[in-house]
Amino acid sequence: MNKQELLKKFGKNVKIERIKKDLTQEQLSEILDVNQNYIACIECGRQNMSLGKILELADALDVEIETLLKFKD
Repeated sequence: MNKQELLKKFGKNVKIERIKKDLTQEQLSEILDVNQNYIACIECGRQNMSLGKILELADALDVEIETLLKFKD
C-alpha cells in the first residue's frame, strides 16, 4: 500500500463514520473548527492529517481511533 492508497482508505473510513453519525461535512467541520473543504479533502484522500488531528476527529465522530485507522478491504 502506498501513501495515496492509505489516504484514500482513511478518507473512506472518515466518510463512513460521518454518515453513520448523520453529519454533513459542514457540520463536522464546525465541530472540528476547520474549513469544510478540509473535510472534503480528507474524505477524497487528498489531505494528510497529523495523529493529533486524527484523535480529535475520532473524538468528534465518537469512535475509537482504531476505527478510522482500519485498512482491511
